[in-house]
Amino acid sequence: MEEGLRDRFTTAWGRYFPGAGLPIAFWYTDGEEDLPVTRASDTDRCLIANLERVRAGKPMRFGVDSIGCPGGRRYCGFSETLMPQFNYFLSRGIPGKLEGERYKKSPELVAEVMAHAPKLKAPAASIVFKRWDSLADADEPAAVIFVATPDVLAGLFTLANFDEAEPFGVIAPFGAGCGTVVLYPYLEQQREHPRCVIGSFDPSARAYLPANSLTFAAPMKKFATMIANMDESFLITPTWGEVKRRIDSKS
Repeated sequence: MEEGLRDRFTTAWGRYFPGAGLPIAFWYTDGEEDLPVTRASDTDRCLIANLERVRAGKPMRFGVDSIGCPGGRRYCGFSETLMPQFNYFLSRGIPGKLEGERYKKSPELVAEVMAHAPKLKAPAASIVFKRWDSLADADEPAAVIFVATPDVLAGLFTLANFDEAEPFGVIAPFGAGCGTVVLYPYLEQQREHPRCVIGSFDPSARAYLPANSLTFAAPMKKFATMIANMDESFLITPTWGEVKRRIDSKS
């Protein structure tokens, strides 16, 4: 990671978003980390629930056998396997056999969605998550993830679009909560012109997030430009000052 970037952002974040929580960062590694691989039996089944531990300051490292949910393994790139009868699970279910989530209208529509869904193959044996202030100079994040209230989300969204000519510097794809914080931002990081991702609309993941919040994930290439733009953006205006006071009053 660029020298000094961690501290520059931390200082600017406190200035413009006082009291708001720092993001967490993630990256893949094959290295012999000091951080042990998490055991599935020691954590929540849901990856989003475990990321709340990271937000509280606990770094975590996951491998293929340490994510309890098959969706989490898939969206982190450790498996392509879907649960049996997934088309029915995501839609109307099978009476007497399988309760459906009813996130899509029909099994046929689920099949069509999955045929076009992006895929990720993990580039290394494990994925590491750390809160921003825990990052070391040698760490190389692929993306950062905020859990943001509407006012904070508005600031991040506007900052992401500050240097964009087109109105789509931020996307909000349909998908599982873990897909919107790992798969999509990681794939965006590989693009020449990466976009940020608003997510965790997934009702199954929402139970593990604070009320009145969504996730905002920024590929690291994009996030570096956002940091560079902070001091010349709307964040220095009286307009943002009014919003900033409201953010600070809720901290």
